[in-house]
This record gives sequence, structure tokens and C-alpha cells, in this order.
Amino acid sequence: MIETVFSAELPVGERLLIQKHRIVGTARAPFGGEAATRGTRPRIAVVTGIHGDELEGQYVAFGLGRVLEENLDLLYGTVDIYPAINPLGINSIERGVPMFDVDLNRTFPGTSRGDLTETLTAAVMDDVSGADVAVDIHASNIFLREMPQVRINELSAESLLPLAPLLNVDYVWVHASATVLESTFAYALNERGTRTLVVETGVGMRITEEYGKRLTQGVLRLAAHLGAWGGDFEERPAPIISRDGNVSYLNANAEGIFLPRAEHGTMVNEGQLIGIVADPLMGRLRERIVAPTSGLLFTLREYPVVYPGSLLGRILGDVQ
Repeated sequence: MIETVFSAELPVGERLLIQKHRIVGTARAPFGGEAATRGTRPRIAVVTGIHGDELEGQYVAFGLGRVLEENLDLLYGTVDIYPAINPLGINSIERGVPMFDVDLNRTFPGTSRGDLTETLTAAVMDDVSGADVAVDIHASNIFLREMPQVRINELSAESLLPLAPLLNVDYVWVHASATVLESTFAYALNERGTRTLVVETGVGMRITEEYGKRLTQGVLRLAAHLGAWGGDFEERPAPIISRDGNVSYLNANAEGIFLPRAEHGTMVNEGQLIGIVADPLMGRLRERIVAPTSGLLFTLREYPVVYPGSLLGRILGDVQ
């Protein structure tokens, strides 16, 4: 069933609607997991579209909804799918909320007495709060391609690390709390006691079906762990888990066109050529980008135009 989470009048007779797809299973007993221990029906929230230019989660919303609707007898509990928290941004291909010039993921938990964006985020917070687990799916921006990964604030690591590998990602990045903005959706929900996993995957303004299919299976795997899903799911090998200290950044020192020479998502060796920065005007090589360490090239530049300081890639070191 489709339910409205938030509604507001817009200029010229238009209306802003935030909707969710609520899927209620018909299974009469849990399939083991946390549900059997707690004796309650689980609720899982899958949220995406907070940033209008991040579309990778749309495939998960589609794929997950289809599988669950066709197998209600294998679902114990409820799955709420929120495909478009920022529909105005999606429709206008903008990261933030048009007309307000606001990054929606910097306005949580919001307030019912604020402006439109603040009341919107407050309504979403209230609707998602209390779920057994929430999955907040993001893509990278248009400049970088990311391997499927879960990012966890170290303050929430104890409760989230056991769940993160279930999402079939390649990498779990536990980062320092000092780098976390307290106004993000995931931080606000975790503060309320709703376990919330942040997924980063793919690239902005695109859909990578391979990643979407994998994450869809990962959510089913997570649901099975909770005792909410009794159907099939794909299980991938355990992801790499690391902390900030193992990540090396590759930045440009010259302007030009970045041309990669290493494949994204592969292991690279110290000193290996990762890419070049070319000068299309002069026909010259401006810079060679080499790996400062051996490890996994989990981020790689997608948009070729670069300037001094532009991020070209990230390497996770100490990977066995």
C-alpha cells in the first residue's frame, strides 16, 4: 500500500508529496532471528532519494518492492520503502532542494515549527523512528565512483557492525565521530535508538544495476537475520572492515583531464600507475598519479575534468 508521509502546498497549485511503499507480510510466525527472540514483528525501513542527484537506491526500491509483493507469505513483519525523500531535487536533477538551496541531509532531525524543509525532515524522522533497522542508501556524486560500502560512525559501531556485512557490500568503513555531521538523517536516527546503516555506492545521476541487484539481495539477507524473511537471498563473502587510518587519498596537483589507468575495485600495488592528468590544449602529460601504498582502489574519479586538489581516488591499505 502507498502511504503519504508528508504533504505541503507549493506555488502555482502544485503539491509536494513524500510517499512510502508499505509492505506487510502475511507470514504468521517469525523465521528465527531477532524476531523469534523478541516476540515482535520486525519493521525495516529502506530510505533513498535524500539527495536528488543520487539515483542508485531507486533500483533497490524497485527490486525489493517487487520481490516482497510477490512473496508476502515469506515476509513476517513490515518493510517500508521510501524511494524519494527529495522528489523536487530528483525531478530537477539537483542534490539539494530547489528554491531553498538546502542540502536536506543537513537539516535532520527537523522541527514541525520550521520552514518547509525542516517540517519535511521532521515528518520523515517521526515516520522512520522506531524501525528495527533503517537502511539509508546514497550514491556518490557525479565526480567519483564508489564500490558498495557501508559507512559507520564509530559512536554507533557496536550496534551496527554486526549488521553491516549482511548488506552484501565490499567494504565497511568505520570513521571517526569528529568527521560526522550531527544534522544527517543517519546520525539523528541512531541518536534516537533506531539502528541506521548508511550505504554509499556507484556514481551520481546514474544507476548501476549490478550494485542495485546486490544491495536488494543484501536487504533480504538483513531481513532474514531479523527473522522477517523466509525466502531465498544471495550471500556474498564478508566485506573488508577498516578504520580511517588505513585510507590513502589521491589528489591532483595539476589541472587537466584525468584518464584512469587502473580498474576501479581492484587491488593495486605501491608505485602502480593509477592515472594521468593530460593537458588537451598543449597535448602534454601534466601529471602521473601513482599509488602511495598497496591496497584496494575503492574510489576512482568518474568525471574527467580536474583541478589542483581534486580527489582522484582512495586506496584502502593493509588489505590481505
